[in-house]
Amino acid sequence: MKKLHSKLAILMLCLSLFVPALANAHEVDTNGAAPNLQAALGELLGEHALLAVIAMQKGYDGAADFNDAAAALGKNTDDLSAAIASVYGSAAGEAFKPIWSSHIGYFVDYVKATAAEDEAGRQKAVADLDNYRMKQAEFFHSANPVYFETTTITEGLKMHINHLLDAFNSYVNKDYTTAYKDTRTAYAHMFMTAGELAAGIQAQFPAKFPAATTTSPGIDLRAGMGQLLGEHATLAALAMQKGIDGAPDFTAAAAALNSNTDDLSAAIASVYGTAAGEAFKPIWSSHIGYFVDYVKATAAKDEAGRQQAVAQLEDYRMKQAVFFNSANPAYFETAAIAEGLKMHIGHLLDTFNSYVNKDYANAYSLERTAYSHMFMTASELAGGIVAQFPDKFHGKTAAAAEMTTISMKKGSTAVTVNGTTSRMDVTPVMKNGSLFIPLRYLGEAIGVDVTWDNAKKTLWIMDGDNTAVFWAGQSYMELNGERKNIGAPVFLDNGRVQVPVRFIAELLGWDVNYTPADGTVTLTKAMAAATATMEHSH
Repeated sequence: MKKLHSKLAILMLCLSLFVPALANAHEVDTNGAAPNLQAALGELLGEHALLAVIAMQKGYDGAADFNDAAAALGKNTDDLSAAIASVYGSAAGEAFKPIWSSHIGYFVDYVKATAAEDEAGRQKAVADLDNYRMKQAEFFHSANPVYFETTTITEGLKMHINHLLDAFNSYVNKDYTTAYKDTRTAYAHMFMTAGELAAGIQAQFPAKFPAATTTSPGIDLRAGMGQLLGEHATLAALAMQKGIDGAPDFTAAAAALNSNTDDLSAAIASVYGTAAGEAFKPIWSSHIGYFVDYVKATAAKDEAGRQQAVAQLEDYRMKQAVFFNSANPAYFETAAIAEGLKMHIGHLLDTFNSYVNKDYANAYSLERTAYSHMFMTASELAGGIVAQFPDKFHGKTAAAAEMTTISMKKGSTAVTVNGTTSRMDVTPVMKNGSLFIPLRYLGEAIGVDVTWDNAKKTLWIMDGDNTAVFWAGQSYMELNGERKNIGAPVFLDNGRVQVPVRFIAELLGWDVNYTPADGTVTLTKAMAAATATMEHSH
């Protein structure tokens, strides 16, 4: 459950814990710790999802590199534990690690049981995963009782577990296209999870993580490019492995990589226009093709073919650097872009060569480096774009936008919108640890159309071309036909539909703050900062 973003952001995406600040004066302004916190969690949680998928595939196949893929996943856990410790202390980091590690073990149990056709073992692993998510949610709730609701955390973990199991089951069933679609979904979901965790930590420690530094168009741009470029690196490394192995899922892995290219091209187009996106796509796609040529030549033991592919990659990086320089002559220096692309190409070739030479430990170490480097690249690209378009990306428009504030209070019928108070016929209520608010009054306060069908017990929220549908008694809803888990069933109270405040506020793009001392919930949003209240996620 996260605020829905424009195509430019491509979901809520993050940067690396280990990315150094840019040396030039055109760094995206992320002063303060909050963006770094969200960035760290985003990159590490996203990497966890991808490495988990890879390890589960390798385990099922009995691949020689399974242990090293699992070891890379373990190192990711070490880094996640260190990130938790950096916020809540070393004792919390030590407590987090075995809980988090346990769910990786249960995924391995599921893989082993699947390979052995042991249905009872599979069901036990699923039950263990269900028990894990409860323990993990309690950990976060204990660390942050006010802002980390147990029910919300468990629902998010349920989605994470299901994404990975779905990706694995599709792989086992040889439905490779679905397997890689599910993999991309699992990866993207981790960045949304990171956003929720970072938001809760920021609210818990506002002095350490100033809210004013958490979001801006520039940060969204940098984060969006970070996720897509990071995904490119890992999918490329995996596709090259599948290619040299002659694996049956190579075509589907390559198709997922191409879908990532489509999203990257759309991101470029959102900044520089459709023509630029169309010009970018064939250049970027070409280097993927040259990597495939390198794999094929390696399989054929064709050294001349390998060297030709390397030469073509060299030619590619110069063309790509010229593209960016032409788009942004003042801030994208051709030589600097070309050097960064040289590192990217080197990382992937070194990763592949180590895999071919059966040096799997080095292969996965280099893959992690390739993934992390892409977030550094995203930072540099976004820094140049922000410097090129300061009015668009330094948040001046948002700063000038009119801030709308809505407040309600548990047990009170008063609703206040920008200082004007009116009365509701029901009150917000606390239920199963979550605060529920009446949806009709919220909808009227923010200016969207709300329609209720009593016979069908169905409520519609309509805003322009977007439609959200809720059903009384259901713990899911639909946004433009896409089902989303709410985390708890909505219910009727004196004929009014009540929904968890955090879900609906974030769905509609509002910041939410709850004060448990007096039960007050406050929703805020710069109304001029978005063209629509609801935007379909991509």
